[in-house]
Amino acid sequence: MAIRDFTRMRWVLLTVVVVAVLVVAAAFILLRTMPPRNIVMATGPEGGAYHLIGRRYQAILAHAGVRLRLVSTTGALQNLALLRDPHSGVGIALIQGGTTSEAEAPDIESLGTVFYEPLWTFYRGELRGLGLNGLRGRKISIGPEGSGMRMLSLELLKRSGIDGNSAELLGYSPQDASAKLLSGEIDAVIMPMSWESPVVQQLLADERVELLSFPDTDAYATLYPYLSKLVVPAGVGDIVKQRPPADVTLLAPKASLVVRKDVHPAIQYLLLNTAVQVHSVAGVFRRAGQFPAAEAIDVPLSDEAAQFYKSGRPFLQNYLPFWIASLVARLLVLLIPIIGVLYPLLRFVPAIYGWMALRKIARLYGELRFLEAELNAQSTVHDTGSTLARLDRLEEQANQLRIPTTYASMQYMLRDHIGLVRARLGDS
Repeated sequence: MAIRDFTRMRWVLLTVVVVAVLVVAAAFILLRTMPPRNIVMATGPEGGAYHLIGRRYQAILAHAGVRLRLVSTTGALQNLALLRDPHSGVGIALIQGGTTSEAEAPDIESLGTVFYEPLWTFYRGELRGLGLNGLRGRKISIGPEGSGMRMLSLELLKRSGIDGNSAELLGYSPQDASAKLLSGEIDAVIMPMSWESPVVQQLLADERVELLSFPDTDAYATLYPYLSKLVVPAGVGDIVKQRPPADVTLLAPKASLVVRKDVHPAIQYLLLNTAVQVHSVAGVFRRAGQFPAAEAIDVPLSDEAAQFYKSGRPFLQNYLPFWIASLVARLLVLLIPIIGVLYPLLRFVPAIYGWMALRKIARLYGELRFLEAELNAQSTVHDTGSTLARLDRLEEQANQLRIPTTYASMQYMLRDHIGLVRARLGDS
């Protein structure tokens, strides 16, 4: 009974306490879902374009308080394997267009394409003028086993009628292949790499090798939608030496920045903002602002990426540091529904409180009327002592009522009516 009376008298306080406990519990849960401070990205071989880009991401993310750990790999295919393995710890990677599909990688989403990867074909100078068919029977490095570089090169060479039976296809890394090409140990090297790659710049400038213009690029770009046609202008490598001596056409897949679906949404927005800083500047094969682009080549765009390309980064991140913006955003997620529930509830609190006060007074009036009815029924004989004791208890309850000041007059009227019944009992 004591607990029930306390609950009835302190219901407003208990409501506030319960709401406060729920808010604290919800806040604790949301704080546990804050973005991680450590993330892992699969890049590519040490010194390669993917790895160099990963280093730039690493530096920018460090300013936002996020530590990016880079994992060196053989290339896009190993990156995909690590992303598809939930136990690898890798949540982010760069992959080459045309290396997977949504069916093969259902747990991976794209944050968009970020740069072209031109397919460079360098060959020894003495083979000048022979074209792609002149590589038959030659030693050609097409990238390490298991790399996206090798997979793409094999596919395009096969289309051109060159395979392991008509040429010696080797698996050197770009750095090793470059060195062997310059030393004359191999005849050609095919590698999809960015313009900024040190290996590409070295081979473009060296007069001992030439850059092959890939034939039928329009046809290839039609057959393989993930490929684009690019033109290397004459002299872009070295204007004085005219390297290359004429315009060269290349095929180029686009590299995509991809993540596992369970990567935190705030981290995805941070990566997209980083991609803008790294890839949006103009270059030899791209205009300013062309990348990152809302293109889903192999896997679909994430919801966060689609929203980013439509509306830009979240509003709070434009004005607050990343971690504060993330905290405020999570708290808003908590507070908006709570306020939506509490506001209409609080509007009815005074009415509910008044109704409860009236209910208390009405209950005591009911007991008083019941007592008066008993007096009317006992017209001659009644137990005066017992009746007085009941009136005393009723008056004590009336005195102890805790009700708003608005209803104080009703409390006084109740006490006066109790007094009237007491006087009637004395007269009898």
